[in-house]
Amino acid sequence: MSKLSHTNEKGKAHMVDVGCKPNQVRTALAEGFISLNSKTINLIKDNQVKKGDVLTIAEIAGIQGAKRTSELIPLCHPIQITKVDVKASVEDNGVKVNCMVKCIGPTGVEMEALNGVSIGLLTIYDMCKAVDKSMIIGEVKLLEKTKEDF
Repeated sequence: MSKLSHTNEKGKAHMVDVGCKPNQVRTALAEGFISLNSKTINLIKDNQVKKGDVLTIAEIAGIQGAKRTSELIPLCHPIQITKVDVKASVEDNGVKVNCMVKCIGPTGVEMEALNGVSIGLLTIYDMCKAVDKSMIIGEVKLLEKTKEDF
């Protein structure tokens, strides 16, 4: 069994030292889904949700969430993000949120991508909670992470 990277030899949590790792181009792509009733989907499509443009605000919130990940997850490194792209798209039974994050650095950006998706989905929930009591956030997952020398 492999050892967890965020625990020391005594099993206590600690932040991993990435200072000696080489800088690489790192990307991560995550996605998630929020199920919504048909009335809510139509309100979103017609931009009739009272709080505003749900998809655009969710995308902006996702970008903000990705950028603030190290402030929310205790052992996550603050990193220099070079790109965040969040897309929220209406589907038959809800909204899918995708988040791609890129950086040049010694550690990956999968937590930033997952956080971007999560915050985007939570924003949709917040904006639609007055009209839809049946919303379910789920299927948040990492689709891909890469690293390459530059």
